[in-house]
Amino acid sequence: MRQTLAREVTNLLERGRDRQLRLAVTGLSRAGKTAFLTSLVNQLRHAGLEARLDLMACAREGRLLGARRVAQQDLAVPRFPYDEAMAALDETPPRWPDPTRGISELRLQIRYRPGRHGLLGMVAADSATLTLDLFDYPGEWLLDLPLLEHDFLSWSERQQAALTPARRELAAEWLEAVADLTPDAAADEAELAAIAERYAATLRAAREAGFADLQPGRFLLPGDLAGAPVLQFFPLPGIGEADRQALEALPEDSVYHTLSRRFAHYQQHVVKPFYREHFRRFDRQIVLVDVLGALNAGPERFEDLSRALATLMRSFHYGKRSLVSRLFAPRIDRLAIAATKADHVTPEQHTNLVTLLEALLAEPIQDLRFADIPVKALSLASIRATQSREVERQGRRFPALRGTTQAGEEALLFPGEVPAQIPEADFWQRQGFTFDHFRPLPRDARGDALPHIRLDAALDWLIGDKLA
Repeated sequence: MRQTLAREVTNLLERGRDRQLRLAVTGLSRAGKTAFLTSLVNQLRHAGLEARLDLMACAREGRLLGARRVAQQDLAVPRFPYDEAMAALDETPPRWPDPTRGISELRLQIRYRPGRHGLLGMVAADSATLTLDLFDYPGEWLLDLPLLEHDFLSWSERQQAALTPARRELAAEWLEAVADLTPDAAADEAELAAIAERYAATLRAAREAGFADLQPGRFLLPGDLAGAPVLQFFPLPGIGEADRQALEALPEDSVYHTLSRRFAHYQQHVVKPFYREHFRRFDRQIVLVDVLGALNAGPERFEDLSRALATLMRSFHYGKRSLVSRLFAPRIDRLAIAATKADHVTPEQHTNLVTLLEALLAEPIQDLRFADIPVKALSLASIRATQSREVERQGRRFPALRGTTQAGEEALLFPGEVPAQIPEADFWQRQGFTFDHFRPLPRDARGDALPHIRLDAALDWLIGDKLA
């Protein structure tokens, strides 16, 4: 208790001086969270040496002195596996780091020289330190927060509505298993566990097929809850609001009430504590989005990603931070939204990639700007996997990418054009957009900074004002 109190006092003092910043990094599976965090730490560690951070004002002006990893304060949260990620990238051939499966954290101390601006700049110290706490959260867990708006009956209705033809096909085994289960039947623990596992398998198959709007998120990444009864529930097809009175009158040991209790327990003991203990502590946030993967997967998956992103964006508490709010009720006061894997399309397509991202998130971005919350959309590649090239054909030069596919084949290709707005139906009919998954580029030397595209722009937006 004494250590916890001392830690909280230290945090209050640092936050009061504005010398501590909590940055949340989130996104759905395959959006590139692990690559982003690995490269972020790597670039700051190499600041002032061979890191290319020209879009970061503090680095461009020669004031960024570097960073070091220090012990995090919350010893109950796993540390982000930076060393393991770098080891994967240094293999021959290099491979992508294993994705994280739950919450992780990493603390950096960033050393810099303050800018000499005005009276405060004249008396500024030769150097200063910013403590940056980095938090990695699965985006799938964020999709659970809207569950707090439902009870079991209304959630079941919503999941029925989400079963599009493609999703229904993926759910065939679960639908067959649940077809003979009636709400008034006496609950059989083994039967419910088996059906819940089939429902989880349905969600995993939907994720593999490119769908993103999937609940509950812990069914996809259960963490330490794997096998627990709290994850052994599922929606009941065929029930609706009109049945509420009859359903509520069923015996307590019925299928309906058993599933309802598990759903409520999941809300109270999994979703709420996760929000209360972690999300309310963030100051800044970056949301990583695999727009290209959704384009590649087709129109139904693309629309599903749009719904999932809208859900995810509602999960955060945004607002400007005064001194009082910074000390006692921190809120996210700056947001970046990044389309990842920008190196999977040729450079002249990057502008379209950003405008498409803004179109996907038009309503949440408008709400944020109305609330006067600074938000920036950009495209980036945290760790480059391709090199830009040109090819000549019939006397004309065309942009292309060169890289090594995951199968080890050298490729020189033009992936296609990225639409600048939400695609119309004819785009999907004539769609010639496809991209391979490439291996990361090998570094020239083991100690070199990782190659990237515009990671420095993201850093400047997220923490640059604290390094002024």
